[in-house]
Amino acid sequence: MGKPTGFIEYERKTGEYRTVPERIKDYDEFLQHQNTDAIVLQAARCMDCGISFCHAGILVDGQSIGCPLNNPISETNDLVYRHAYADAYKRLRMTHPFPEFTSKVCPALCEGSCSVGEHGDAVTVKEIERFLVNYAVDNNLDKARKPSVRSGKRIAIVGSGPAGLAAADTLNQLGHEVTVFERNERAGGLMMFGIPNMKLDKSVIARRINTMQDEGIKFNTGIEAGIDISANSLLSNYDAIILAGGATVARLLTVPGSDLKGVIPAVRYLTHATRNLLGLLNESSPYDPILDAKDKDVVIIGGGDTGTDCVGTAIRQGAKSVVQIEIMPEASRERQANNPWPTWPRVLKTDYGQKEAIELFGNDPREYLTTVTEVISTSTTDDTVAAVKTVQVEWKNVNGKMVSEAVPGSEKTRPAQLVLIAMGFLGPEKTLIDAMGLMTDARSNIKTAQGSYQTNIPKVFSAGDMRRGQSLVVWALMEGIQAAKECHKWLGGIAN
Repeated sequence: MGKPTGFIEYERKTGEYRTVPERIKDYDEFLQHQNTDAIVLQAARCMDCGISFCHAGILVDGQSIGCPLNNPISETNDLVYRHAYADAYKRLRMTHPFPEFTSKVCPALCEGSCSVGEHGDAVTVKEIERFLVNYAVDNNLDKARKPSVRSGKRIAIVGSGPAGLAAADTLNQLGHEVTVFERNERAGGLMMFGIPNMKLDKSVIARRINTMQDEGIKFNTGIEAGIDISANSLLSNYDAIILAGGATVARLLTVPGSDLKGVIPAVRYLTHATRNLLGLLNESSPYDPILDAKDKDVVIIGGGDTGTDCVGTAIRQGAKSVVQIEIMPEASRERQANNPWPTWPRVLKTDYGQKEAIELFGNDPREYLTTVTEVISTSTTDDTVAAVKTVQVEWKNVNGKMVSEAVPGSEKTRPAQLVLIAMGFLGPEKTLIDAMGLMTDARSNIKTAQGSYQTNIPKVFSAGDMRRGQSLVVWALMEGIQAAKECHKWLGGIAN
C-alpha cells in the first residue's frame, strides 16, 4: 500500500498550527491544512506491512489496538497516494459514518498501532482523513443518501452524541423511521457543547445534522426523555428504543469548601462558553459571570482532554493565570514495558492548551502528583472561592493497592477565583433508567448481556458512554453502529 519505500524516503509531517498570539484571540480552529501534494507524500508512507494493526479495533488488557471502526486505512491511503481522492473517500465511508468528527477530535488510535510507528513516526492517518473530508465537501461528494424502501418500523433514539447519531444513521439507512430526542436546543451532544469550537467547529456538526434530516431522520430537540416525554410514551409508541444519553454525571470535588460559588464542573463551564459563542444564552439560560475566566486565576483539577479544553478556553476568555492540577505522576516520554506496540502509547503529550499556556505565561500549567485539600473564600461570610489549598502526594503500594499519601511540608495556598473540576464522569443520569426499570452494572451504567447491546427490556438497547462508561468519540460511534445492527436484527431484519 502506498509507495513501498515511502516510509523510508519521507518523514512524517503534520499541518501547522496557527500561532498562539493569533489563535487565542478567537475560537476558530487552530490546525491549518496541508496542501494536496503534502498529503499524497504522507499517504505514500503507508507501507505494505502485510498484517496491519491500524484497523484492528480491539482491546487487550484494557489497552486499545487500532481503530474501533475497522476503517480500511491501508486501502484508503493507497488510493490517496494514487490521487484517487473520491474513491478514497467512498472507501472510508463504507465503515465510517462521520469522518468529519474523528478527523478533528479523535486521538487517532490507528496511528498508535501503525507498523511504521513501531520503530519510527506513524503515518498521519488522522490528517489524511481530514483531507478527504474537506475534499468531499469541496466536491459535493457527501450528499444525502435516502433509503429507497421503508420498513414501517419506528425507532426512538435518546441522545444525539456520537453513539446516538451513528445509531440513527445506521437504522435510517436500513429503512427504519428514526426519531432522535435531544434535550438541548441543538443536536450533537457533548460534541456540540462540551468540545470547544477551536477543536471542532460547530458548523461541521450542523452540516451533518442537516444532511441526516434530508435523509429522513427526525430530530426533536429541547425535549428530555423521561421528563418532557415519558418512558411509557416511548415504550408504547416506538417499536424499539436505543438509549445513547452519555455518561453525564460528573465526578465532583469532595473537600471542604467545594460547594463555594466558582467551583464548577468542567463540562458546565465549557457548555456555557460554547453557548455564549453561538449566541444561545437567553433569559432562561443567561450569561453567568461566575463562568467567565476573564481576569481570574483559574485552577483546573484533572488532566485529560477535558482539562486541556478548559485551559484553552480560559486563555481565550482572558484568564490572569491558569494552573492544572493532576494527582497522577507525569507520563513517561517513551513507551514502557507494560505498554508495548501496537497498543495505544500512554506517553506524555503536550496538547494545544498547554502549549498556549507555556507561550503566554512562560511555564507548563500542569502540576503533577498534586491534589486539592480545601477550597477557601476570603471570609466566613463570603460564599465565593478565593483560593485553594494543595499538597503534593506520593503513591505507595499498601496491601496490593496503590494509594496516595500527602508529602509533609508540601502544602501550598494559591489564588483561585474559578475552580474547574475535570475529574471525569461517574455514569449516566438515572431519570429514564429508573422510569424504564432498566438494570445497571456495578459502575451504574446500563447493563446489557456480554457482547450485546440489548437491555433487560427486549425492545430497549443502549450504546456509547451510557452503556460502556466514559470513553472516546470513536468507540461511541462503533457502539452506535453495532447497537443499531443488533436492533435491526431483533426487528426482523437481515444481519449484516
